[in-house]
Amino acid sequence: MDIVMKEQVQLALDERANKDVYIHLETTNGAYASHFDETFFSSGAYIRNAKLKYIHSKIAGNGPYRIGLKTDIGWVYAEGITHYEIDEHDRLLMAGHDFKGKLAVSLEISETPFE
Repeated sequence: MDIVMKEQVQLALDERANKDVYIHLETTNGAYASHFDETFFSSGAYIRNAKLKYIHSKIAGNGPYRIGLKTDIGWVYAEGITHYEIDEHDRLLMAGHDFKGKLAVSLEISETPFE
């Protein structure tokens, strides 16, 4: 994966707008709990193959980045994105790694379902 280049990621997001796409969004403890001590409970979120159509997208911040996908009824939002790639299946894969290099968040967009 490459370090996020804001303009390139925005173009990739725009290319997938107004199409039916599948979303994979996942967070791990690294996203929010890495600065807490052992008394803090762990948390995470996971969704895979949620089919949606977003009408607008936005990458914001100075790194790590926030990615927002606006749908007809609301938003899909991921924070902490540091890296991205477009794979051999033309899927936009974005990930955020914490200060130790551990995966903290991933947001992936595909025109076909994920396996």
